Amino acid sequence: MSVYIIFDIEITNPTEYEDYKKLAAPTVTQYGGKYIVRGGKNETLEGEWIPNRLVILEFENSERAKAWHDSTEYAEAKALRNKYAKSKAVVVEGV
Repeated sequence: MSVYIIFDIEITNPTEYEDYKKLAAPTVTQYGGKYIVRGGKNETLEGEWIPNRLVILEFENSERAKAWHDSTEYAEAKALRNKYAKSKAVVVEGV
C-alpha cells in the first residue's frame, strides 16, 4: 500500500531554502519516492488550517518512507530544512 509524507513548510529564508530543495530531491528518488505536490497554490476549503508550502511525497510503504526521512543521505538536506524553515510532517497510508 502506498504511503504519503505530507509536509506543511513555513520557509523563513527563501534564498537558502533553495539549497535544501536541490539536496532533497535526489534522496527522495534514491528511496523510491516521488513528488506528488511540491509547493504550488493551495486554498483552504474547510476549517482554520492555512497551510504554507505543501509538499506531498509518495513511497511504496511506510517503512521505505521512514527509512528515507531518517536516512544519512537525507540528513544534510533535513538539517538545512530545519535551519531555514519550520515544518510539520505526517505519514499517511493511501487507499
